[in-house]
Amino acid sequence: MNKQVRICMLGAGRVGRLHSGTLSQYVPGATITALVDPASEILEQTGNDFGIDNRYASLDEALDKATFDAVIITTPTFTHDDLAVMAAERGKHIFLEKPMALDLAACDNIIEAIERNGIFLQMGFMRRFDPDFAVAVERIAAGEIGEPTMIKTLTHGPGLPPAWANDIRTSNGMIAEVTSHDLDTVRWLMASNIERIYVETANFKGAERGATAQHFYDNMFATMRLESGALGNISGVCPCDYGYDARAEVIGTKGIMLIGEMRGQAVTVCIDREKGLATPIFRRWPERFAWAYINEIQHFVDCIRTGTPPKVNAEDGRWAVAGVLAGTTSFLNERPVYLQEVLAADDPAPWITG
Repeated sequence: MNKQVRICMLGAGRVGRLHSGTLSQYVPGATITALVDPASEILEQTGNDFGIDNRYASLDEALDKATFDAVIITTPTFTHDDLAVMAAERGKHIFLEKPMALDLAACDNIIEAIERNGIFLQMGFMRRFDPDFAVAVERIAAGEIGEPTMIKTLTHGPGLPPAWANDIRTSNGMIAEVTSHDLDTVRWLMASNIERIYVETANFKGAERGATAQHFYDNMFATMRLESGALGNISGVCPCDYGYDARAEVIGTKGIMLIGEMRGQAVTVCIDREKGLATPIFRRWPERFAWAYINEIQHFVDCIRTGTPPKVNAEDGRWAVAGVLAGTTSFLNERPVYLQEVLAADDPAPWITG
């Protein structure tokens, strides 16, 4: 239990910086012993900011030269398969940011590698570690609002994703990069897999923001039927400009539960009676889910130290990818799609492989 878990951080960008800061400040049971990023300027800046001396351009190099027990993968989605399998083959535990991979075949490659090598994989679905969402799922499971019959979730973010994430061929688009969290939240809170999904998309700001990839969209709305018979919807907007907004509403046979709020601080200001009351909103995702990010990394480290499997795993990641593929098939073909269709397909993502 006293062993320090040695971490290799894969990716020195914004999410890599977030997790590096979390490990440096809030997780005493772990230390970062290596940092990997092919972009030398970002690698040096993040390494300097967090005091990480061992810096490498590739995981291959880090595996040969550094000592570590686990990796945290924050690189672009299309790199996840190769990096996760490589780490697993060398016996390294894996924290993998969402989405798990681009398609189900890549998910299965990762699952086979972790099972073959007996290592842990935890998915970066941080909402499962947010105090509000964590309490909500316990109260729903205890029957407080009765049988869950409908769920509404949303993720609206102010920033435009990086260029690679705007192209469905390299990222599967917003439904993967932003609302993967909602797909997982629906399945988690409702204790039921998604059976069928229908997705509509729209593009209002892409041209003015320089997002020109085919099929780019900045607004999406999904309606779903779950295997339990319950209904659901997901609203995704990115960029939305007004702030970061992530909430959920669950309706049950006895009542309703609201999870999260727009207000970012318990502060209200009034300086002009004509303008009314002003309340701060969350500006970015690291603020809204600050404790969730800390808790999920602490959980990952604790799992390694105690030999306890993570509570959010590769199966959860694969189900979210299946939802992404079904949703993308839906909006491209303008029809509802059963998840079984993509689960059984030889090529569930022709926009990537074609």
